[in-house]
Amino acid sequence: MRIPGRGASLSVAAALLLTGCWTGAGGAGSGGDSINVLMVNNPQMTALQKLTPDHFTKRTGIKVNFTVLPENDVRDKISQDFAHQAGQYDVATLSNYEIPIYARNGWLHAMDTYLAHDPAYDEKDVLGPMRESLTGDDGRLYGQPFYGESSFLMYRKDLLAAHGLTMPQRPTWTQVADLAAQLDGAEPGMKGICLRGLPGWGEVMAPLTTVVNTFGGTWFDKDWKARLDSPEWNRAVTFYVDLVREHGESGAAQSGFAECLNNMTQGKTALWYDATSAAGSLEAADSPVRGKIGYAPAPVEKTDASGWLYTWAWGIEKASHNADKAWQFIFWASGKEYERLVGEQIGWADVPAGKRSSTYANPQYRRSAAAFQEMTREAIEAARPNDPGVQQRPAPGIQFVGIPEFTDLGTKVSQEISAAIAGRQSVEAALTKAQRLADQVSEEYEGR
Repeated sequence: MRIPGRGASLSVAAALLLTGCWTGAGGAGSGGDSINVLMVNNPQMTALQKLTPDHFTKRTGIKVNFTVLPENDVRDKISQDFAHQAGQYDVATLSNYEIPIYARNGWLHAMDTYLAHDPAYDEKDVLGPMRESLTGDDGRLYGQPFYGESSFLMYRKDLLAAHGLTMPQRPTWTQVADLAAQLDGAEPGMKGICLRGLPGWGEVMAPLTTVVNTFGGTWFDKDWKARLDSPEWNRAVTFYVDLVREHGESGAAQSGFAECLNNMTQGKTALWYDATSAAGSLEAADSPVRGKIGYAPAPVEKTDASGWLYTWAWGIEKASHNADKAWQFIFWASGKEYERLVGEQIGWADVPAGKRSSTYANPQYRRSAAAFQEMTREAIEAARPNDPGVQQRPAPGIQFVGIPEFTDLGTKVSQEISAAIAGRQSVEAALTKAQRLADQVSEEYEGR
């Protein structure tokens, strides 16, 4: 599906320039035998940073200068540098949301030529949904996945067993809320569930939008009319806010993926709905909860499935002066060799999976990741980015809307939702403001 909005995307770039956010092309760009990589601070990325000097730089002579930032911060920095082609970074972690948009605006190097000359990379081994999500309107590939993910429910199976509770094979959100209530306080200081509440279109709005989808809501209908004031949105958001306020983590309005991962690892929460990529950390050799976690499909209400589709992928900035060296890094970081390295050096459960068929055929990975690997792959392959709800959509995306304006819209709406989670306003007040914000986007698209 072609996503409209090129002009709007370019206007975002212009707005960044006018606000003084751009540092200009005179920044500390890479050169010679070094490249600059800007990436998110997820555990898999920080492991890559530690392994790079001894296992990539020593062999290739290419020094990699990493800038590692939290998700919201890294998105802002990437958008500034790539929109203006400042050339400060050669490679950045981009998602399947940004890559088609950035490719359309000419901000990325296509990777087809590199793939044609490097058959050992084995592009056909990359899972189909991942390849498709990183392909531009012209049919060319503009990104390579570092890891792929969907979403599922993680739970303390030992606690459910101790309390005589059973996780349904395909749980509904109503059932999850009931379990969260029963497990609240199951151990001293333990809460029933952890759900993201941190503002950010890629933070609270990611899980919440999947809840909206399965409750029957949508950001926009097929004619681009905003629907955030619909009864379905109200029910979904009210459910989410009530659940996290009544049985969720303390400080929920400031809790994102990292905070919920920490809570689950430390035994502070019984249930957690989030990215499938979290399982590798929960099942790591040094994890206090290793072997105690069960995994269930993303909870549903009105849809058959509700898991999202996401990848942190590598993109090469068009303005890079070291694109060839950038590709060498990507070849290594997204290749089979790196997965083997992680398996041998850190542990097979920690492999950045969700992107290659061969990973799921590897006996060592299958043994180490037995608790979650099959469910992860099934969730990725079942994701339906073009049809995630109960009605037609005007643009692709499960946990986001694939238009340039969603970065700003999703972030502003997330701030209203987070305020409701914090108890600073009602859900009704939050959605009234959110609808006004979405109406402004509707005006740009209606009639196209």
